[in-house]
Parts: sequence; structure tokens; C-alpha cells
Amino acid sequence: MAEPTTTGTGSGPVTLRTSPLAHLEERMRDATVTGAHGVTLAEWPFITMVNLRVTPDSEAADRIEKALGAPLPQRCGHTSASGPHTVMWLGPDEWLVLSQAEGASVAAELRGALAEAPGSVVDVSANRTTLELSGPAARQVLEKGCPLDLHPRAFGPGHAVSTTVGPVAALLWQVDGMPTYRLFPRSSFADYLARWLIDAMSEYRGVEVP
Repeated sequence: MAEPTTTGTGSGPVTLRTSPLAHLEERMRDATVTGAHGVTLAEWPFITMVNLRVTPDSEAADRIEKALGAPLPQRCGHTSASGPHTVMWLGPDEWLVLSQAEGASVAAELRGALAEAPGSVVDVSANRTTLELSGPAARQVLEKGCPLDLHPRAFGPGHAVSTTVGPVAALLWQVDGMPTYRLFPRSSFADYLARWLIDAMSEYRGVEVP
């Protein structure tokens, strides 16, 4: 999936949206650490997210894969991608589709592919926001509060799983080997998680976060 955009265009509700972490934008920017232990934190708001449930290896699943241009991952932690879409495994018959396309159009296309088959397609874009943690020290920051083994031998680029970071449940996706991670907390918990990450980053700049 390409780098997310952060603003809408045109008029109406899109231009009035306020992201869950807009009030912390400057705080996150000021928390940036440069150098050998560098790490940055930013929000990527308003990414399209569509929850998909369908029977694997069914005709409906085949139609959905054709619509996405990507296979539905069949194993825990796996992802697939094509063009503007990234597909994450959530369960044996459940996936999360991230997209740069507009949410209503993605959901409509997937509902058309699902047709009358058992399953569901739900636009959940407003349910979560996206935090991006990146830099040489990003893994060490996460390891302060994430129970997963984040060593590259166990969790590398392209992996995505549901976990906790600090006390907050989130979907964690490693995008690349910089390393860059994207975290998807519920919007109502995003403020707490962002502040937790800012505090965890402070060690690498030698400054305590009040």
C-alpha cells in the first residue's frame, strides 16, 4: 500500500474531519530522535479500513481476490498487497483490507463480489487510527511494552498480528526493515497509546516526557 494521505479534498464532511490524534501532532513531532538510535512517531489518519468475512477457498473468496488483485492470506500474521490495497489476516475467515481508495467504493466493490454468499463487508475506517513508528530504535521502543518476539527472525516486514502495546490492544504491522511499524489502535485508545510511545521514546533522547 502506498504512503497514506492525511487530508481530504473537496467540500462537505471530509473537510471537517478531525483525526483522533490531531491534538498531539506537535507533541509527536517534538518527540523525534535522530542519529543511531533515531525514532519517529506520526499519525496517518483516515486510512480506509474494511473488515471482510468470507469462507476461504469459496467462489465468493475467488471473486473478492480478483476484485482486490491480491490473494486472501491464509496464515496468522501474513499479509498480501496489490496496488492501493493491503490485506491482513485476522482469523480463519476474517481479513482487514487497508486501502488508499475511498472507503465506500472499496466496500461497495467487495459487497458486489461477495454477492449472496455467506459473509460480511463492513467499512470500519472510523473505528481505528494509524500510528507509524519508524527508525533504528523503533523495535526497542515497542519491546518495552509488547509481548511479541519482534526479532526479525520471528517478526519481519509484511507481518501483521493483533497484540498489545503497553495496556492498549492494537493491530501491529511491520511495513519494512528500517524498521517501520504501523499500529492500529481503536480511536478511543489512540491518545493513551501515543502518549505511551512518546514516553518510551524519551529514553533515546535523554529527556523525560512530563
